[in-house]
Amino acid sequence: MGARVAQPVSMPILFAVFCCAVFAADKLSELQTRFDSEPNSVHKARMIEKLGDAEFAEAGREEKAGNYAVADLIFEKYRDNVRSACTALEKDSPDAERHPNGYKQLEMHVQKGLREIDEIMLIVPPEFKPPLQLVRKDLLSLDDELLRCLFPRKHENKPAPAPPPQADPAVPGVRP
Repeated sequence: MGARVAQPVSMPILFAVFCCAVFAADKLSELQTRFDSEPNSVHKARMIEKLGDAEFAEAGREEKAGNYAVADLIFEKYRDNVRSACTALEKDSPDAERHPNGYKQLEMHVQKGLREIDEIMLIVPPEFKPPLQLVRKDLLSLDDELLRCLFPRKHENKPAPAPPPQADPAVPGVRP
């Protein structure tokens, strides 16, 4: 009798999990469609917050199900979305120092994306790590680019520091 009770109780739970997964996939595709069709670069950059969070949730579900290749693809799509938003911002509003809207939100979410990738890389098998490492490298370069746009004076070419003084070979132990 115990087996009969466990089966009917688990069916509604499985159905609820299935419905949540279908709803999440629909929400993700809706957010992606809205992101792709958004003409305003600042709104596009701000949409990364919702879209990225939905992508991270979906990647987490796929990782828990053992679908590591799908999780890799989701992170690659996230990277492509960030790159698209960054390019749109630079085209529409090249002076991020004076008009940081969108740049700040995008940079903060890229940091979150890097943390998500770092967490999933601890779990995935070694054969699935190279694509994630490439995505991580790309996100790091995008983050550096966003920071350079936001703080251009801190990233100006500064002269290299002078090399430390070398010891005079003629006099051992004495420095000039």
